[in-house]
Amino acid sequence: MMSYKLKSLALLGSLFSCVLTGHVGAAELKMISKVQVPGAPLDSFDISYVDQKTNRYYLADRTNKAVDIVDGTTEKVVGQIPGFVGFDKDNDTAGPNGVLVIGDEAWAGDGDSSVKVIDLKSQTIVDTIKTGGKNRADEMAYDPKHHVFLVTNDADDPPFVTLISTKPGHKILKKIVFNDATDGIEQPIYYAPKGIFLMTVPEIKGDKSTGGIAMIDPLKGEVTNVMKVSNCTPAGLARGPGKNLVIGCNAGGKKSTLKPVTLIVNADSGAVVASVPDMGAADEVAYSAKNGQYYISGRQMPNGPVLGVIDAKTNTLLQSIPTGGNAHSVAASDVNGHVFVPLPKTGGPCGGCIGVYSTQ
Repeated sequence: MMSYKLKSLALLGSLFSCVLTGHVGAAELKMISKVQVPGAPLDSFDISYVDQKTNRYYLADRTNKAVDIVDGTTEKVVGQIPGFVGFDKDNDTAGPNGVLVIGDEAWAGDGDSSVKVIDLKSQTIVDTIKTGGKNRADEMAYDPKHHVFLVTNDADDPPFVTLISTKPGHKILKKIVFNDATDGIEQPIYYAPKGIFLMTVPEIKGDKSTGGIAMIDPLKGEVTNVMKVSNCTPAGLARGPGKNLVIGCNAGGKKSTLKPVTLIVNADSGAVVASVPDMGAADEVAYSAKNGQYYISGRQMPNGPVLGVIDAKTNTLLQSIPTGGNAHSVAASDVNGHVFVPLPKTGGPCGGCIGVYSTQ
């Protein structure tokens, strides 16, 4: 029989091994509820967003031609704002798309190349801003310091972004065309330490192995630099701890010859901090400071769509949770650590719902 002392040493050795692999104490993410939205079961949707001030979750619900609002604490639907074009066979002209909250308003891109401004008190559309394109106004970001809103027209050729003032009148400030972005443009974010927008560019000048992160000055209305990103096909983008950014790489997708990967890069230099293998083919990504985790919507992974969970301290893959269908959207609350993933009716596990996950 092993002595108590030897057992203790064995246990300490086992714990030390776990620390080295980065998995000790890692909380497992599990589904805790399924939210059904009013109207038809979810099947076509786009971006998710959590307003951290109110802990409300917003979903661009193309199936019901509306923006859905869910209370992130009670997990109950508290609003559904109609007035969008929905989905009719062509993703390039579908809507709503991107969505975010600015004060008492929600701003959402639509399939007719417009941005709809929603008054959240009355839950009605109070303004429509035309961006001048032929296809959808899509993903977006907001600079709260200068009150500048950025929206992408990623499906136009060439793609472009529009800078809009959020002050009364909603003046269009600048249009920036991306002639070298030969496979559209993707997720923008506002990077507060430098007071700039960062935006992923999947492909530069026809080179499928080279994409980048464009740096956009909101005051000058111009691109100041593009940090090159190799073997990734950048799509989703979110800020993690410190200067780290997580890139949801589309590498490993159905039309990609690259291997699935998720990259963690330094926002200042563009240097790769970590390369996480076996998780890619992604669209939207999110970071939870409360959970200390990145979430990757690996919708085209070779063995089927998954939600990837990456430890933000060790940059190691913790989980690959099957999602089914075209589950490509994810957002996280830093109020209670809940993670929201829309799950489609076609191929999904719940017949069309919003899956709510938690580490608790």
